Amino acid sequence: MVSVCGTWLKPEMQSIYRQVTGLRRHESVVFTEQVQHGGQFPWDPVVTMTKLRRPRPRGNFLLRFWYKHVVKQWPPPRAITKEPEERYYPYNLPALLRMWQPALVHVYYGHKAVKYLEMVEEWGGRWVVSFHGVDVVKFTEDPEYVRMLREVFAKAALVLARSESLLAELRLLGCPESKLRLNRTPVPVERFPVVERRVPEDGAWRLVQACRLIGKKGLYTTLEALVTVVREFPGVKFVVCGTGPENDRLRERAEELGLSAHLELKGWQSQEQLLEEYRRGHVFLHPSELTANSDQEGIPNSMLEAMATGLPVVATEHGGIPEAVTHGVDGLLVPEKSPELLAGAILEVLRDPGRWAALGAAAATTVRERFSDAASLASLEAAYEEARGAGEAGAG
Repeated sequence: MVSVCGTWLKPEMQSIYRQVTGLRRHESVVFTEQVQHGGQFPWDPVVTMTKLRRPRPRGNFLLRFWYKHVVKQWPPPRAITKEPEERYYPYNLPALLRMWQPALVHVYYGHKAVKYLEMVEEWGGRWVVSFHGVDVVKFTEDPEYVRMLREVFAKAALVLARSESLLAELRLLGCPESKLRLNRTPVPVERFPVVERRVPEDGAWRLVQACRLIGKKGLYTTLEALVTVVREFPGVKFVVCGTGPENDRLRERAEELGLSAHLELKGWQSQEQLLEEYRRGHVFLHPSELTANSDQEGIPNSMLEAMATGLPVVATEHGGIPEAVTHGVDGLLVPEKSPELLAGAILEVLRDPGRWAALGAAAATTVRERFSDAASLASLEAAYEEARGAGEAGAG
């Protein structure tokens, strides 16, 4: 089979790497427009698609000369060029698919499926598409894009999504119920062993958030909540792992609120470095919030990884988060964009070490029972086999 994505791979696309490399009953070739971080995400084969130039229409030199220089009638009153006979596609994707002849194609991200739709249909085989979060709402203010998205729904064999909340959004966009399948984010729990933590004797609680530094992650809401938290726990540190366009503004806002000494901006972290931050951490924060363009989370991969190590979560009732975190069992959930309630939830956990420990233990159990990579990959491969047709076996 073939997995198609625009970039192989961005650091935040770790879960796609786990899916492609974790398949057991299928073997996947990767087709991509560009390769990034190849050393971080090694795979073979990865085939880079060739971007094709649009062929120019063939002109009639004599007629062009006649109308432009003799009768001086320009533009001419009739067509004097001939469009190329062959259909133009921006990439050589149809030719690659005909050459490799996969039994199935998996297009990652909905907006990429819109981009590649005509090319995959030209090939003529069976294919599936998966939605991961922002791609459910991306470009949906454009009626023509929505029309094309509904064509994707009509022509894909199956439509996968990472959370029930994303499935609900796809239903609203017009995807037939019969094609929708849930495919959770895979978490290799063996790489995130449970950590035995103790209450910090010096009060230096570490509140960890790992994410891209963008608006929907609720980072500024966290800073406002910390103003209240540090009054009672002056040793608290807010540890942010990740990079993004809000990096400088986040640092500036922390300084404005008098929180510079409580903020650690770690930048991008490797998987090993991130695991070390989870080990050192005491609470995982993820107060995501809906943006002006309705961008929402599925189930954050970093949150599941942190939970696997036994970190309790304080987050918001946003997107797919409540599908992973049960309020009062393995974490606490508050409404979006509410610094006061977020501060209250953080304080509730820090004030009660017994509850803090119980929430963390339950978080580790939740991930192992519901989000292990084995269960997620088995679900994905079952969807592949369903899309290919009952009775087919093996990999193409």
